[in-house]
Order: sequence, then C-alpha cells, then structure tokens
Amino acid sequence: MSGIGASGIILLVLIALLLFGPNKLPELGRAFGRTLREFKKGANDLMDDSKDRTAGRVDVSPEENEQPKAERRLPE
Repeated sequence: MSGIGASGIILLVLIALLLFGPNKLPELGRAFGRTLREFKKGANDLMDDSKDRTAGRVDVSPEENEQPKAERRLPE
C-alpha cells in the first residue's frame, strides 16, 4: 500500500464502516482472509508443481569442449 499513510487507512476503515455497518465488517474481514489464504495456497501449489516438473529433467546439451560427432549419411 505504497502512498497510503495511516490517515488514509483510517479513512478507508471509516468509509467501510459507514457502507457496511459494524455487524458486516467482521464477516467481510473473515471472507477476505479466507480468499487471501486460498490464493496463497494455490500460488504455492503452482510453484511446487513447477519445481517438481523441472527437478526430474536431465540436461542433454553437449559440453562446450566436446567435439561434435561426424554426420552419418545413408548410402545413395
């Protein structure tokens, strides 16, 4: 929240309190927390899956100092 100071956050909380009322704010906070937690879990699962897929790969690129093999041609 770059650029929003403490007074800006207080103003946002007051506006939310006026719009939703004091009874709805805790429910909205819990719903926001659950949503954020699910998003983080999904993002972590995606990161773990991509790490698992790349962990099993073997590098088959030729070494820099390795001489290329002669081309094989079929008899004509």
